[in-house]
Amino acid sequence: MAITQALADSFKKSLLDGDMDFRSGSGDTFKLALYTSDATLNASTTAYSTTDEIPASGQYSAGGGNLVNAGTSVATSTAIVDFQDLSFTGVTINTRGALIYNSSSSVTSNAAVAVLDFGSDKSVTAGTFTIQFPAFTTSAAIIRIT
Repeated sequence: MAITQALADSFKKSLLDGDMDFRSGSGDTFKLALYTSDATLNASTTAYSTTDEIPASGQYSAGGGNLVNAGTSVATSTAIVDFQDLSFTGVTINTRGALIYNSSSSVTSNAAVAVLDFGSDKSVTAGTFTIQFPAFTTSAAIIRIT
């Protein structure tokens, strides 16, 4: 099993087909679910699944948490998306990676957007687990299309 950081291939096609909208207030809801190191997630992942998702704990439940879109931009020929940091409180978890997905996509239910590999297992015991998104720049933003 392995988690490999990537934009989902199906996401790239959805963009070209006009099936995803990252504008604030667009009606599309993006979520982030956490997974154990047993998960197989990569560019060929097409949708959110509960298989190998971390168990519910504290504020974390199946499906993960809603992401708040903090903006989109284009600079130096690179389109970027930013999300506000996401925290789960009162949790005891051990996670290796995450899946960003569109829970409101009308074309593909819970359509995969991006796979995040944390590089190693990350744990918290009876505390707060925070996903801190990188800077909103063309070289660091979590989603970059060049």
